Formats: sequence, C-alpha cells, structure tokens
Amino acid sequence: MDRWVVCLKHGRKYTSEYVNTLYSMVKRHTTVDFKFACFTEDAEGIHPDVHVFPLPEQDNVKGWWYKPYFFNPDIPTQGTILYFDLDVIIFRNIDYLWTHHPKSFCIIRDFNRQNIPSWERMNSSVFRLETGKYTHVWTDFIANPEMAIRRMHGDQDWIYLKMKDKPFKFWDDEWIQSYKWEMRSKPPMVRDSQGVRNFMTPGEPKILPRTSVAVFHGEPNPHNCIDPWCKENWK
Repeated sequence: MDRWVVCLKHGRKYTSEYVNTLYSMVKRHTTVDFKFACFTEDAEGIHPDVHVFPLPEQDNVKGWWYKPYFFNPDIPTQGTILYFDLDVIIFRNIDYLWTHHPKSFCIIRDFNRQNIPSWERMNSSVFRLETGKYTHVWTDFIANPEMAIRRMHGDQDWIYLKMKDKPFKFWDDEWIQSYKWEMRSKPPMVRDSQGVRNFMTPGEPKILPRTSVAVFHGEPNPHNCIDPWCKENWK
C-alpha cells in the first residue's frame, strides 16, 4: 500500500515555495518511503518530483473547505494519506506519524488544550487516514457544502462533527505543537506597515524532547517570522 504525504494549495495565500519547502522538510525528516502530492489549481513553480492533482470543481468551496476531499474514496492518492497544512515547520523525525495506531484516523487535539486541559476538539493541520474509510466526511459534505460552510466555522469543526462518534486517535500533544501559543508562549505581537502581525521581538521557542512539528496557525507565517529558529528550520 502506498504512503502519501499530501498538501493543499488554493488561491494566493501560499506560494509554490511553501509546497517545495514542505516536500524538502518531509524528505529530511522521515525514513519511510512515501510519495508527495499537492492538490491545487495552480502548479506553477512546484518541484517536478511532486505529484500535482487538481482540486475538485465545486462552487463556493475554497481554502480549508477542500480538506473533506481527502476522505473521498476515489481520490487519486490511494493508500495511507498523511496530510500537512503548508504553514508548518517539520524539524525532527516524523516516522511515528506513520506508525501511531496504524489504520486509525489520527488528528491533532486542538491547541485550545493549552488553556483548557480537557479540550477534546480537533485541529486539522496534521491528520492521517486510510483511503476508503470514513467516506461520509466527504459524501455528506459534498451533498450540501453550502449548509456545512454556513453552520461550521471551518473544516475541522465539520470533521469533528462527523468523526466524534467514530473510533479515532489524537496525536500525542507533545509531537505537534502550536508555535505561537505553546512553543513561544503567546509573546506580544505588533503589526508592520502592511498590517501583518509578527512578534514584537525575536525569541527562541521552547522545544519539548518529542516535538517534531511546529504549526503556524494565524500570523506570523514561517517565511516572515522574525525568530532566527524559523529561518534556520523552514527550508
């Protein structure tokens, strides 16, 4: 069975550099044989070793709302799918993301866990699934995407709704951390002349012994974060 690392690039929020950098980080930090795919409407600049597949044509669906598509049983990436958002930094070995509860659906316990230790919602920045399992996440969504988008804040709320009563596993909290909230402990932020938020002063993240992936939800993004650690590891 093939192992696929997949990502999603839609619109202009992230460039092909983000796809290529993610591919480079995965190659450096796993010993598992894998194929790498990007689902996008714009393949310009993407590394030739990356498999490029089109996004499904669906009115009113954009951005993160394409993520339920990875539950489509007919998706071209057949096998085990390990999904990463583009705004992550992978900096240590991630082999355990392939072996943790094999055959189960695995996902991040949402980063509000930092404030509410009992928090049991999902964050979809990194998840793993087997093709052909839990296909209702896609089929129920595509039957009426406008309803789902209207009712839910984002894709991870939809995935939670459809998976909360199914068998699934959270990743270990230490493996995948929020860069801003957990690794940098919510430092003071400022806006630059373009209105982009960044840390007020550069700093060093607190890296736990088993952390391998930093997630950059919100601003700053990896490419413009002022911390030297980001510049050293996002490549």
